[in-house]
Amino acid sequence: MKLELRFMISLIVLLVLRVMAEDNISKVYKDVEGSVVIVNTSERVILPKSELREVSMAGLGSGVLISEDGKIFTASHVVHNADAVVVQFEDGEIIPAKVLSSSPSTDLALLQLEKMPADPVIAKLGNSDKAEVGDQIFVVGAPYGIGHTLTVGYISGKRKEKIMAGDAAEIELIQTDAAINQGNSGGPMFNLKGEVIGIVSHILSKSGGFEGIGFALTSNLAENVLLNQPFFWHGLEGIYLEGPLAQIFNLPEETGMLVQRVAKGSLGETMGIRGGKITAVIEDQALLLGGDIILSVENVPLQLGFLREMRNRINAIKQGDPITITILRAGRTREITALKK
Repeated sequence: MKLELRFMISLIVLLVLRVMAEDNISKVYKDVEGSVVIVNTSERVILPKSELREVSMAGLGSGVLISEDGKIFTASHVVHNADAVVVQFEDGEIIPAKVLSSSPSTDLALLQLEKMPADPVIAKLGNSDKAEVGDQIFVVGAPYGIGHTLTVGYISGKRKEKIMAGDAAEIELIQTDAAINQGNSGGPMFNLKGEVIGIVSHILSKSGGFEGIGFALTSNLAENVLLNQPFFWHGLEGIYLEGPLAQIFNLPEETGMLVQRVAKGSLGETMGIRGGKITAVIEDQALLLGGDIILSVENVPLQLGFLREMRNRINAIKQGDPITITILRAGRTREITALKK
């Protein structure tokens, strides 16, 4: 009888604690939901097996308002190649935004609203270093376009991954069992204090849907990459050429980047860089041919550490001073220059 009584008391205590936790999440969610936005994008793409036939494709993601001057954290893969971006707030207000910074290697991006919403709610950034495995968290976003959807889970792991060529030496990831689906990308992960401790990035899945393993970039990484040492938005999607591919394209250097697409309003478009127009498959890799091949930026060749060195050099250039890129176009090497805005 004593063991049964202890078991019943323990069960009741667990149920009470669970109800208290759920009630706390509900209260915190009401405080922060206004900071979460739906990110809608459009970009031009070339249809497979076609030439010069561009169509506009819509994209979807999530984001979170993190400053009183209208800055929004989101995922790079949501906006990096976008020709136009608009964000929708909880009350339905829609505001255009532009990409300020985008880091494909860390999958983080920073947007700037054209104007502030009527009644803004600013999310507070937490210290992700203090987040522990086992902590309860919740994610808010727009899975499949269903705005302001709440999913709850736990931190099931914290990971660090080195990246060979990027604007950070490594990325920091929070693993979670909170449900994440298409449209959640770029949305915030909150702790129970209502602080943003992560930006949703991707899932591991065999079916294409959520299977219990999702990842968010840490808030500390986002703050460092997007606010402390911002990486400019070049708006280029490219294929890295080395070895046999570099030989096929007869590069004058060992490596280069074959430009696939150039987003409107980006540094790449300002400089007049051209994307590909003709679809092809080379060594089982789908490519767009006919675009420029970038060989160097500010005399920095495309090798390991290229992005970090390029960022440092371009950040050191004063506004109004020229930026120079060396490209291979139609078989000829040339330099193109534009003023830094």
